[in-house]
Amino acid sequence: MLREHAEKAILFAQNQGCSYCDARSEVIEKHGFVIENGHIEHIVTHHESGIGIRVLCDGAWGFYSTSDITMIDNGITNAIKAAKHYSQKKKSKVILAEIPSVIQNIKYKIKKEVTPYSLGKVAFDCDRIIRDNKKITKSIVSASSSTVSKYFVNSEGTKIMQEFSDTIMDLTAIAHQAGLTQSINTTEGGRGGLEKITESVDMFSIAKETSDKAVKLLDAKPVKEEKATVVMNPDFVALLAHEILGHPSEADRVLGKEMAWAGGAWWAGMLGEQIGSKNLNVIDDPTIEGNLGWYNYDDEGTKSQRKQLVKDGKLVDHMYSRETASIFNRKPNASMRATSYRFMPLIRMACTCIEKGDWNPQEMIKDVKNGYLISNMKIPSIDMRRYNWSISCQYANKIENGEVSDLLRDVIVVGTAPEFFNSIDACGKDFTVRPITNCGKGDPMQQMKMGNGGPSIRGVATVKSVGA
Repeated sequence: MLREHAEKAILFAQNQGCSYCDARSEVIEKHGFVIENGHIEHIVTHHESGIGIRVLCDGAWGFYSTSDITMIDNGITNAIKAAKHYSQKKKSKVILAEIPSVIQNIKYKIKKEVTPYSLGKVAFDCDRIIRDNKKITKSIVSASSSTVSKYFVNSEGTKIMQEFSDTIMDLTAIAHQAGLTQSINTTEGGRGGLEKITESVDMFSIAKETSDKAVKLLDAKPVKEEKATVVMNPDFVALLAHEILGHPSEADRVLGKEMAWAGGAWWAGMLGEQIGSKNLNVIDDPTIEGNLGWYNYDDEGTKSQRKQLVKDGKLVDHMYSRETASIFNRKPNASMRATSYRFMPLIRMACTCIEKGDWNPQEMIKDVKNGYLISNMKIPSIDMRRYNWSISCQYANKIENGEVSDLLRDVIVVGTAPEFFNSIDACGKDFTVRPITNCGKGDPMQQMKMGNGGPSIRGVATVKSVGA
């Protein structure tokens, strides 16, 4: 039914004189819950459907979204009026780079259907495992499953249906002793069914490890500030790749169009220049199956593709929409996505990762006389240009003469993008993609799911205690 209304919306917008228009009709269903210390604290049941329509008139955009199909024609008329009004003050008109039109129906792989019972069984078992240790004062398990049916149609003849499911579980263990509180959390899951938390990973082993590590941190030492060699594990690298490689590669940030609320990119205007060591290779790849950033077409109907952003330390490309690809004289590379039909699509990373190298991670550690093993992402703090950065980790270990020693708590890693990138001298074979579920961007704010990752990497940064 919504497909028909999306197609009718295109015809109506064309008859009103738009040079281009597209529509996304979506049906979204989500169910999930939050368990705290063995009890369900919150249940989520969500169903939503509607249509979002973009119109391009006189070189300016207009947009309208609704869940009420009776309002579509009136909304399009108002969006066209807004675009024409804005066009009068717009200095540079929107030009869209060309892409092929396509007609395709895509249903993404699911091995095991998710039911409230099957999801709940895994979640309650994980909660019980976390609370087995008496020093755990709080266990939080959040589990959710969502399904999306998205139909995209535009005035150039493209018609694409994509249907997919995401299954996600988040575990948090909080330990307390003698006035000290420590926590460990992890997120698992991806694009797919129940298999994403029952076969792709061992959730029960992860739950035990999460609990054990939180308790061990109660006896861990604080770190003394120093600049040293750091070996970062893939989970920490995932957040680093997200914050200081992914976001500044989004072409709207490069152009300064997001400076008012989300920031820019320190390497603006540096395409073709060396921004890191030759060991640094960065991709954004929505074709990696199973991760939360996996898709076949973006929300402009552009075919997904692997994008090489950094090659041997040289900045070689950005993530583009059709509009920004025209500005940079490049081809669109499937980087436009919206959280739902209610929003205009934005340039968003899909699965930005540092590529793997040829090092065994243990050999990377053996070469370090004095340094730190940095493990698992926590909280980032990045400046507007993604130049100065600090990211806390969930835990770290001292490395002395090639051996991993003391467990350390409350550790934050600090650096500048160019200095750190140039210090990278080793990348491991242990490439891993991690789920990111809450990336915010835009005004109004859009929360987006994606993948990020990489291998273990070795470089030089300042390590200090949180709050120091």
